Amino acid sequence: MSTLSFLVLLVAGVGWGYLKLTGSIDTFSADGVSGDRPPGSSGGQNVLVIGSDTRSGNNKGLGGRTGAVGRSDTVLLLHVYADRKHAVAVSVPRDAMVDIPACRKPDGSWTTPQHHSQFNGAFSVGETAEGNPACTQNTVEQLTGLRVDHTVVIDFAGFSALTSAVGGVPVCVPQDVYQRDLNPKRTTRGSLVFAKGPQTVSGQRALDYVRLRHGIGDGSDMGRIKRQQAFVASLVKKVKSRGMDPATLLPLADAATEAMTVDPGLGSADKLLSFALSMKNIDLHNTKFVTVPWRYEGERVAVVEPDADALWAALKADRPLDGKTKAGAPPEASQSPVSGTGIEVAVYNGTTVSGLAARAAGVLRAHGFTVTGTATAQDQTRSETVVVHGPGLQEEARTTARLFPDARITESAGAGSGIQVTVGQDYADEPSAAPNTASTTPAQGVPAGIADEARSADDDPCENLSYG
Repeated sequence: MSTLSFLVLLVAGVGWGYLKLTGSIDTFSADGVSGDRPPGSSGGQNVLVIGSDTRSGNNKGLGGRTGAVGRSDTVLLLHVYADRKHAVAVSVPRDAMVDIPACRKPDGSWTTPQHHSQFNGAFSVGETAEGNPACTQNTVEQLTGLRVDHTVVIDFAGFSALTSAVGGVPVCVPQDVYQRDLNPKRTTRGSLVFAKGPQTVSGQRALDYVRLRHGIGDGSDMGRIKRQQAFVASLVKKVKSRGMDPATLLPLADAATEAMTVDPGLGSADKLLSFALSMKNIDLHNTKFVTVPWRYEGERVAVVEPDADALWAALKADRPLDGKTKAGAPPEASQSPVSGTGIEVAVYNGTTVSGLAARAAGVLRAHGFTVTGTATAQDQTRSETVVVHGPGLQEEARTTARLFPDARITESAGAGSGIQVTVGQDYADEPSAAPNTASTTPAQGVPAGIADEARSADDDPCENLSYG
């Protein structure tokens, strides 16, 4: 699970311990990493953490699903600020519907881009037991516009070993949990697995806790994400309370690296050590956990715009969730204006509302965009506005989408060197010309709801455990 690699990356003072673990660090090939990547940042660093639920190798018997294809059970993007005193971990729901770009398969061929697909499908591209972390990295970079500096994958066996090595992790269960809550296919409730309230879990019980979905709240993956975030926070707190001396940390690092796969940039003891030591000054309160802005889309999850883009923009600018320009600095007073200079846009009306494309074109021209034409879309039953861009035009698409609240952004080779906007019924109902309100302007921080619901690593483990 993601908790393991998150911990290894945060723990400082491992020193000589890592130097003994070189043989335990596995790496995945960088051949599948896209050549069309966002630019790097001169500020903070971004680490993609993937929890794999593969049942191969030492993981057999640790979960209910069978099969040899590796899947991503948990994914978060950890942003470590340039001051190395703050960090934010953003959870991306596995059921989120996203665009998966072209990804490399084991035979060397590349897939065609997948539109509006389930996020955890990226890790399964190629259908191998070890999964496809490079494809998940490509997907996250396209989704966020952030360059992923490092990627780490952790599996069930490593998770179980670490929770035992640390002596158990304090958790809290909001209500009694029975065997049928772990396995909904049971015909009877079964015996009590977790009693309501605080308790300490390790090994298989820790795995059951973080995988628990049914029987709590609305039974959704969104509630499970909250409990997983609370578990990570509690695990980090437990390790730090035990002390940071090598004798204490060595067995924990050993347990983690045995089941950890990293990108080549972290594929040696000295590289992993150097990165870990760079974060030794991050304290518990300054370690925040949030979930990408979302809403239900049937049984799946949709990423909400422009809120998500405001979050990514804040991280790209190395700006804390509270809207401060840097740690300790006051929020910026002015909004960030939308400038479409140099961006060409074709506008299509995806509804039967007359004049909607012309209306949108007028808004775009008022902000400096070059409108190459307006027309009626072939499909006039569009419920949502879509911004389509060609390869390498992610930033231009995000700028365009700021004028269309809740617009979905997608990539297509057919868009060429410009941007295509197809306005839907949502724009007909609320044709707002405001690029971003004060609550979602990146210069003033992320939407208030994200910052307000952020969990710190020092929070009470019994608070805010369930959605629904």
